[in-house]
Amino acid sequence: MQEIGIAGNAASAARQTAIPCMYFRGGTSRGPYFAEQDLPADAALRDRVLLAAMGSPDARQIDGLGGAHPLTSKAAIVRRGSGGVDLEFLFAQVLIEEPRVDVTPNCGNILAGVGPFALERGMVKPAGDRTTLRILTRNTGMVCDATIETPGGRVRYDGDARIDGVPGTAAPIRIRFLDTAGSVCGSLLPTGNVVDRFALDGGTVEATCIDNGMPVVMVAASDLGVTGHETPRELDANEPFKRRLEALRLVAGAAMGLGDVASKVVPKMTLVAAPLGDGALCTRTFIPRDCHAAIGVLGAVSVATGCVMPASIAHRVSRLPPGTCKVISVEHPTGEMSVEVELDAADPQRVLRASLLRTARLIMRGEVMIPASVWDGRTGRARDA
Repeated sequence: MQEIGIAGNAASAARQTAIPCMYFRGGTSRGPYFAEQDLPADAALRDRVLLAAMGSPDARQIDGLGGAHPLTSKAAIVRRGSGGVDLEFLFAQVLIEEPRVDVTPNCGNILAGVGPFALERGMVKPAGDRTTLRILTRNTGMVCDATIETPGGRVRYDGDARIDGVPGTAAPIRIRFLDTAGSVCGSLLPTGNVVDRFALDGGTVEATCIDNGMPVVMVAASDLGVTGHETPRELDANEPFKRRLEALRLVAGAAMGLGDVASKVVPKMTLVAAPLGDGALCTRTFIPRDCHAAIGVLGAVSVATGCVMPASIAHRVSRLPPGTCKVISVEHPTGEMSVEVELDAADPQRVLRASLLRTARLIMRGEVMIPASVWDGRTGRARDA
């Protein structure tokens, strides 16, 4: 860690602090990855550092690394694990126009870059041509096994794996989620019901509230006056629809035990509709108020879980393959995401495990500069776990 002065100006106000980081694309998201030891231990100070690094609050994030979109205003904080876990990861959603960092939710896309980052930093060692790492997401206690290709002891980034929402192909990263039910809300069905009826505009709207890695409220697009096949731009421009959707999110969030969610990024709202192509169903997801160009990894896991629950809102419009091990193709605006779910043969509504394919790429390694007035880089640093 070093403090760098701007040439020709020795005043302390002109000084900056350099923080080591790597910039990764993880799945369909992007952001800086930090070793916990390089950041302040105090959470409030750490958040101020992340805001400065990303350039928030500012709609353009012009003074930082952020990409002025929720998918590109994310960060990862990684440390060595213990007790059978190789790595521990804290996901940070850095808000764009508010001076706030949300560490409530998970993010399966940023998760995809955690293993490669730790291997690049030497936190863990490669194990043959494929390295499987057990990763704990500290936000919710979720555990997964991520398998990264490491031929010759180095992370491989090129390959033939393709995921919708990302151009080209890359090396596959296979993520197997071990226990995601109730990740934030404490139970798979936070309200205790497969379907709830919420008061909205003098009437009622049916929804399925589910949390299998991400709290999601699934609602039939037609019940909110749209088809669910619109483009994100069309939905974002529909102000009356957006107001109704947010009103539903607020009441559903409270019913899920999340309290007042007006300033939270969960639950995610997902419109479901009949598939347009060969998928199981078509979705449009909001994060939390802007329509996602794709769908979040753990949001897709929750939606896929809903698909196999008879009578759920998702099940009503889904086209599902047979068997207790199903590959459920969740259509989204830029393609599809396939989630493999294994069901309990004794209880076909119970998902034993879910897995999917992601990719990641190291874009940049170096140091991000923040004003020394935010943090001097020396005081209050986290210890090396």
